[in-house]
Amino acid sequence: MAKVELKNIEKVYDGNVRAVADVNVVIEDREFVVFVGPSGCGKSTTLRMIAGLEEITSGELRIDGEIVNNLAPKDRNIAMVFQNYALYPHMTVYENMAFGLRIRKIPNSEIDKRVQDAAKILSIQEYLRRKPRALSGGQRQRVAVGRAIVRNPKVFLFDEPLSNLDAKLRVQMRTEIAKLHNRLNATMIYVTHDQVEAMTMGDKIVVMKDGLIQQIGSPLLLYDHPSNRFVAGFIGSPPMNFLDGTLKEADGKLLVEGDGFSFAVADIHLEMLKRAPNREVTIGIRPEHLKIADPGQDGSILNAHITVIEELGAEAHAYLSRQADDRENLIARVEQRHGHHIGENIRLTPAMEQVRYFDAASGQALLGVIGPIRMSSRRTAAGHGE
Repeated sequence: MAKVELKNIEKVYDGNVRAVADVNVVIEDREFVVFVGPSGCGKSTTLRMIAGLEEITSGELRIDGEIVNNLAPKDRNIAMVFQNYALYPHMTVYENMAFGLRIRKIPNSEIDKRVQDAAKILSIQEYLRRKPRALSGGQRQRVAVGRAIVRNPKVFLFDEPLSNLDAKLRVQMRTEIAKLHNRLNATMIYVTHDQVEAMTMGDKIVVMKDGLIQQIGSPLLLYDHPSNRFVAGFIGSPPMNFLDGTLKEADGKLLVEGDGFSFAVADIHLEMLKRAPNREVTIGIRPEHLKIADPGQDGSILNAHITVIEELGAEAHAYLSRQADDRENLIARVEQRHGHHIGENIRLTPAMEQVRYFDAASGQALLGVIGPIRMSSRRTAAGHGE
């Protein structure tokens, strides 16, 4: 397989529209890397530049150490799976998978072996004589993946391949693609706007916004140590809660105070934050770190009003309001059989050691970002600010 290196990659369209700016990423051999971000962030454009479908305005793209900026897509030894499958409707599944090999004048015996091997890996042997119209969405997606596998490429590229599938099939297919990566031991680059897909599939995640890389790291690194407020709010489902406040010193303690709350900063954060008294900050609290306070409990308490409860079986999500108009602005994850109800006023307490602090003006993390480091299982991570 192959190592892919993007160095200072930029894409500028006519009219000086900068779609991608100064992208620097190293994708190690056999690594599964996911580019994730909202629509228009530049992730698909970056993937298309790797594939050779978009011209690189500036920067350097290397595959296995070779600069490939000016190589045609067919000469890069990559295979791409598209969002719309792009199958030939008049061809059978077998011929769809074999077509690219026939163009390359691969011997028929080798073509048959590759197609049969790929079909076995994807469990689509019984569909080889069918045409795409006789297949379900998930089966068509398997055929598209099979067409990539038979190429024996250096790099697999996936451009939002599951976005046309229903929710249950998306879960199944992302598991299948993760298994496929482990089985093929291949270098894979995957683009999605779905952060759950990114978290569950990637060895390494590249978070993008407005054409810029916000942070690169393993799923848990990004979840636990986001580099800025955007990453903190984008990674995680349900999303992180945010409260605006000010760091203040009082009675020998460092507090973060805001509208209706006063929280004591946890000891593990004091060293980093005590140098910034009177600083305007935004604190981030994950829903699982916002607990319902015990009766009579004091200290760091937040009063809220339950407006919606989502029952999920093993747990529930309580949507909460701190405003008179019942506009939800907090989410807490509560236990199964919690006994709470819509309209109830409750007291919450945050796990202060898990709270994240961001500068109110810039949105940058105040507790520092881990990186660059090398993690186990071929996982690497590096912080990258906006």
